Amino acid sequence: MVDTTQITGEARNDPAADAAGLMDMLLGVVRIQVLHAVAALHIADHLADGARTAEEVAEREGSQVRATYRLMRAAASLGVLSYEGERRFGLTGRGRLLRADVPGSLRSFVLVQAGRAHWKSWELFPEAVRQGAAQAKDALGADIFDYLSRPENAREAALFTESMADLSNLTVQGAVAAIDTAGVSTVVDVGGADGRFVLALMAADPGLRGQVLDLPHAVEDARREAGNRGLSERFSAVAGDFFAEVPAADLYLLKTVLHDWDDDRAITILRNCRSAVNEGGRALVVETVVGEIGRPDFAALSDMAMLCVTGGIERDLEEFDTLFAASGWRRGTTYPVGGGYHGLELHAV
Repeated sequence: MVDTTQITGEARNDPAADAAGLMDMLLGVVRIQVLHAVAALHIADHLADGARTAEEVAEREGSQVRATYRLMRAAASLGVLSYEGERRFGLTGRGRLLRADVPGSLRSFVLVQAGRAHWKSWELFPEAVRQGAAQAKDALGADIFDYLSRPENAREAALFTESMADLSNLTVQGAVAAIDTAGVSTVVDVGGADGRFVLALMAADPGLRGQVLDLPHAVEDARREAGNRGLSERFSAVAGDFFAEVPAADLYLLKTVLHDWDDDRAITILRNCRSAVNEGGRALVVETVVGEIGRPDFAALSDMAMLCVTGGIERDLEEFDTLFAASGWRRGTTYPVGGGYHGLELHAV
């Protein structure tokens, strides 16, 4: 008898395997909280100079010994720590990314994703699907950005800013290497936070003048970063609202901006850039791009976070092109820039 599963590619029905697979998915909540605890308790930093026992780590951190051992054992099962025997643990490549203040660190991103603002919003995720709207306001009493602007949430806001900067480090180098700035004099980083994208572009091209447009609390960080890099003479930062207007420029940078907003507001941002762009100017959008349906896809899962927490959208190329056409842009070259993100170059039409 022929085994038709080899012909059709369909898997045999195996309820036990399906149950085991679904149970493994359910442990996702445990995985993120293990990473949360490793980051919050500075486990990776305690292991930065070599393997240590759980007892040594617990003494350094002031945590309970047996619970620390159990956490480190779980982290080793995830490949974040390595087990060296005799209750000693070391760091793996993934574990090094949970150290603070190192290149490529994702520690702050983990703390944000597992922190109060996101976690409380996730509790209401089914309602986000029912309503097609973010749940942060019901969960926190304000939308996510208003919540983070409150003085009592300053620590969370600082972590969020830090996490966005760390994510920028995954993409900026690749984007700067890929984009051609020939004929470009002025660059505006729209919603550019501390400006590290435009500042990296300025460092690569000494002929550029750069500017960050962002909310008032962000512009001081941008000015400080420009000063630290010795680029203040060619740089400015202005407080403003990109839903109202943007400064004129030859090139606009929109890195992980559009995914925070629904289609109408994303079109408004793009249209404002189109209205202000100098003749022959361009824009560069840096975002994740949803891929083929049914395949493992970071962007498709990230889209659920946008739906639940910010009210934004991760988009596929067709959805991006719809936004661009509605706002006076045409997509040209598209290329990966690192970290699962893509650069989408836009030309005015």
